Amino acid sequence: MSRYGSGSHLNLFSNKQPPKKKRKSRTAFTNHQIFELEKRFLYQKYLSPADRDEVAQSLGLSNAQVITWFQNRRAKLKRDMEELKKDVTSHKLLSDHSAFIKTMTEMGLLKHKPGEAFDFKKLAE
Repeated sequence: MSRYGSGSHLNLFSNKQPPKKKRKSRTAFTNHQIFELEKRFLYQKYLSPADRDEVAQSLGLSNAQVITWFQNRRAKLKRDMEELKKDVTSHKLLSDHSAFIKTMTEMGLLKHKPGEAFDFKKLAE
């Protein structure tokens, strides 16, 4: 007998794995369902259980599908808002830079013609 007890202990190196649960296939929402879900999302980012039941029933979906759709849609909105913030920040940096270059040129500190590519090497001279 081994020091680990009887031979019934689990073999950690066995190639046999327990059968995995089959995942439910991806739901293909109809255009009508998406339209109605998006319409509802415009004014209501979170649904109460009663609202969820009503939406699910009216669109022929399960509560779980409605819950998941709203979770995913809120995540997408968050990603889109973060991307928009980055774009606004980048635009502000570019416009600040452009304003600086324009001011320096108007003050005669930079010799730069409009429409001409700016040469930063000349700045160092």
